[in-house]
Amino acid sequence: FCRRHPGGARLLLSHAGQDATDAFVAFHVDQVLVSKYLKPLQIGELAPDQPSIEPTKNEMLVKDFRELHATVKRMGLLEPNQLFFFLLLAHILLLDTAAWLILFYFGTSLLPFVFSLLVLTISQVQASWLQHDLGHLSVFRKTKWNHLLHKFVMCHLIGASAKWWTLLHSQHHAKPNCFHKDPDIDMHPFLFTLGKKLSVEV
Repeated sequence: FCRRHPGGARLLLSHAGQDATDAFVAFHVDQVLVSKYLKPLQIGELAPDQPSIEPTKNEMLVKDFRELHATVKRMGLLEPNQLFFFLLLAHILLLDTAAWLILFYFGTSLLPFVFSLLVLTISQVQASWLQHDLGHLSVFRKTKWNHLLHKFVMCHLIGASAKWWTLLHSQHHAKPNCFHKDPDIDMHPFLFTLGKKLSVEV
């Protein structure tokens, strides 16, 4: 199961007295499919007198957040516009082609090289945001299509590993901005030493 899990072996588990509902819902788009995997793993329910929320969290704030999330979902604001993503991909491919055509027709002297570099940089930045949305499975309803296009954009247009990104980005969302647990800041600790606690630890 862990080999097919998008986050790899790092599954999101609820610790004693802590509720992982909000993070779980954010990570898992298809709740029906996920519940099929979770049913045999259930070991029990919290006792009525046990807290269902982390002690460090504000209960009213969590309630407000869940109500806001339900409202946003009901309004359809979380539904992706597939025409937008199609035009974004077409835009990226057009810019990639233009960057190479500039070098092909005008040569590699300074001005064409710089202009080609500018066009290619814009294309790569746009591609990185497109792969981010595809990696979060937020473009298509079917997970399979998100994975296929994510691999195409990440591996063929950007030139990096889609699995590598998925593993690191899932860890980032599991523990955002926690030093030694979030790979986004663990790779570049000296760029993220704001605040008293983290700067002392580094």
